[in-house]
Amino acid sequence: MPDALEGLPHVDASLLSVPTVERLRAATPSRHAPRFLLLYGSLRERSYSRLLSEEAARLLHAMGGETRSFDPTGLPLPDGAPESHPKVVELRELAAWCEGMVWCTPERHGAMSGILKAQIDWIPLTLGAVRPTQGKTLAVMQVSGGSQSFNAVNQLRVLGRWMRMLTIPNQSSVAKAFLEFDEAGRMKPSAYYDRVVDVMEELVKFTLLTRDSAAYLVDRYSERCESAEALSQRVNQRST
Repeated sequence: MPDALEGLPHVDASLLSVPTVERLRAATPSRHAPRFLLLYGSLRERSYSRLLSEEAARLLHAMGGETRSFDPTGLPLPDGAPESHPKVVELRELAAWCEGMVWCTPERHGAMSGILKAQIDWIPLTLGAVRPTQGKTLAVMQVSGGSQSFNAVNQLRVLGRWMRMLTIPNQSSVAKAFLEFDEAGRMKPSAYYDRVVDVMEELVKFTLLTRDSAAYLVDRYSERCESAEALSQRVNQRST
């Protein structure tokens, strides 16, 4: 590798990690069921984002996954309560527990709901030395009261990237959601339903593929440089 770096004088060879297939293979692959957290963005009694996320949970369970859903009822607004608030603690523990997430929101005024955004805002990028979302998989879905739209899922993708998640390529957008669920709250057969199956199937595949190598996939040269510099400064401070 040193010869290959001759033309890269600004790269620290001691901190550069050349990607290899071998490092992507876990020495001991996980055997437990893939774990998924589902978030939805409405508090209505008949919430279509909740009904859609419940349908997704059934599919994930049928595909061998373990699922938990977070009920946002009672979650305070970001910065509106201490981090010790029971609902905040519950949400953060679930975020740390899972290996993948499903975010489902209604589209309101051309955007995601504030209820879903509040949940995401309560999940920090770091909790001590733990990054609760980094490297985890994400599937995004939305429901609309009118014609099909992708405004909300596009926003969720931006948030997923910001939270350092691996957002899968597929997504679901259910138009006129009030027509797509029966009285019992189950989703009716349709092309929309088939797409939800596609999305959950893809989420499970990507989670199984990446969960054991997530830490390696998101390991960054720039952050290794920052860590090395911080360590060097601490050593220098102790020696003076």
